[in-house]
Amino acid sequence: MKTKIYLLNFLLFLSLLSFGQSDDETNLDEVTLSYNKKSSKVSFLNSKNITILSSDELLKAACCNLSESFETTPSIDVNFSDAISGTKQIKMLGLSSPNILISIENIPSVRGALQSHGLNYIPGTWIESIQITKGAGSVVNGFESITGQINAELRKPINDDKLFVNLYASEMERYELNTHYNTKLSNNWDYGLYFHANTKNSSDDRNDDGFRDTPTGDQINIYNRFQYTNAIKGLVSFIDFNFVNDKRVFGQNGYIDGPSIFELPFSSYWGGFTNSTNFKGNFKLGYVNPNIPYQSLGFQFSYTNFSQGSDFGFNIHDVDQKSIYANLVYNSIIGDTRHKIKTGFSFSYDKYDEFVDNLRIQNFDLDRKEYSYGGYFEYSYDDLDKINLSAGIRYDDHNIIGGFLTPRLHLNYLIFSKTSLKISAGKGTRMANIFSENQKLFYSSRVISIVNSNFDSGNNYFDLKPESAWNYGASLINSFRLFDNNAQLILDYYFTDFENQVIVDWETPSKISFYNLEGKSFAKSFQAQLSYELTSNINILSAYKISEVKTDYRSGRLDKPLTPKNRFFFNLSYESNRKSNGSLWKYDFTYNWLGKQRFPSTVNNPDEYRMGKFSPEINLINTQLTKVFSKSFETYLGVENLTNYKQMNPIIANDDPFGEYFDSTFVYGPIFGRMYYLGLRYRIN
Repeated sequence: MKTKIYLLNFLLFLSLLSFGQSDDETNLDEVTLSYNKKSSKVSFLNSKNITILSSDELLKAACCNLSESFETTPSIDVNFSDAISGTKQIKMLGLSSPNILISIENIPSVRGALQSHGLNYIPGTWIESIQITKGAGSVVNGFESITGQINAELRKPINDDKLFVNLYASEMERYELNTHYNTKLSNNWDYGLYFHANTKNSSDDRNDDGFRDTPTGDQINIYNRFQYTNAIKGLVSFIDFNFVNDKRVFGQNGYIDGPSIFELPFSSYWGGFTNSTNFKGNFKLGYVNPNIPYQSLGFQFSYTNFSQGSDFGFNIHDVDQKSIYANLVYNSIIGDTRHKIKTGFSFSYDKYDEFVDNLRIQNFDLDRKEYSYGGYFEYSYDDLDKINLSAGIRYDDHNIIGGFLTPRLHLNYLIFSKTSLKISAGKGTRMANIFSENQKLFYSSRVISIVNSNFDSGNNYFDLKPESAWNYGASLINSFRLFDNNAQLILDYYFTDFENQVIVDWETPSKISFYNLEGKSFAKSFQAQLSYELTSNINILSAYKISEVKTDYRSGRLDKPLTPKNRFFFNLSYESNRKSNGSLWKYDFTYNWLGKQRFPSTVNNPDEYRMGKFSPEINLINTQLTKVFSKSFETYLGVENLTNYKQMNPIIANDDPFGEYFDSTFVYGPIFGRMYYLGLRYRIN
């Protein structure tokens, strides 16, 4: 029994220290104990502002992949990128996902060419937990984080179900299968085989605009995970192999309904397809000194090869990215455990073979390489009473950016026993991948303009400067009792100030322009969040968010398009008492109110192809009912967009898709309407 307890403590310590969130493990342990009944919780004592979503939280909605995992949290905004591809995009603190460092077990994963579809390649059932860090994260995780970090921890073979099966079907005729199989190979080796498949062979046109509301296609996703554990020697290791093949067809009804997309005359209907493959291999090794447990060494290595061929009407976008990432981190103390340090080295390499072709006008051949070497040092101080501080700095030498520093600072001060103030400041730097990050432009007839461009694969990317920004934030967290029940109020304010930014200018109809920032660009975000335990079975989470995101375009300072200034969020979750046979009921209700959003200018379009200046306000409701029959079997039934809201005009010039005004990027809300889904889960522990 002592050996088993030691093993569990060792794994928890090592996962937090080397492979999970790179934060103070003692603080996270205390948070877990304080909020062990919550599926979503905010770290109270940690120096960073982290929201932790457990696997139970992800079960509250149809969490089919990582992009759909944030429906029940107000910190992340989710919406469709366009009216054709069905791709969802996320935003944090008013800025889109390229400004967020998205990692899988602290290895940067959704970046570069994977920005377009990478979130869809991480099935929801594979996720053990998600940590959302607002503001600049740790220097251990790299230099690319600007507004924050989203880290997904995957299930581990040593503690996952021996067998897990999840079946899902929706009114959109989307069918999914997820299976987990875990077994012990020996005393030290555990193995997990994770399989995901989804298919969608038909699609509706509910707004009668001649285009399918969602694409058809299928995905196969296989994940092999080997875990080695030797608690006596202080070793743990993971060897992972992941392969994804994803195919999608989209466009006009006649394009999809034709006998074969390859047999249709080229200009008969507007449509296209994407064919993507992604291979990823990870190796992680961690060592904790059995005699000195506060000393540990971790090594991470990842290889990724992502390839995507895409056809969009007259547009072609082909990209192949090969990436290598390595990170070595050492953890120890100075004097005593109040003073902790993390230091190490990292290396990243990206090789892009990218080609963009508009058969009528222009093409771009974008083969290039990016690589960097970096070292970092982070110091953490915890006086075990009032103050928890984390200060880090890293230096990187990038073949395009050159040498640069990345400072980060996080401070948590316990004002009262249940009131803490968090303050953060830090800088982020990144290279923009303009086409993968803005792939929705290909679902339009916009002509690409890269202002004052001069492409040089050995130096600068179209002479576009690397993006860099400072992020400052403050968060006040107060836990209290209200009517003899637990409550928590959180007030957040964050300010992101860009020094350099690649401006994506949608303001000229039929054209999209990329150019370096000339002036100011900033994002301000304020959020007030209240969580309340109404009863032992009912929890309420509500939030109001105000965002101000402005940029100096060449036409003047404007609000960022399709970004709501105001959002109200409300979630109610109910869980009945568990009966002696293990059965219970779960119910979740989520309401979102989105304020008006500014449209890019269409004043120069013909009258019939003009949009107003702002979108209308919208109300969205999602709800789900789950029946747990036993510890092994449960079913769920849900409704997305219960009010049946439909944006009826998401595509400009849908009647002339090969004309110069065709544009499907003016999406501010659902286009499919109400959608029912059901599923079942079966597990053997």
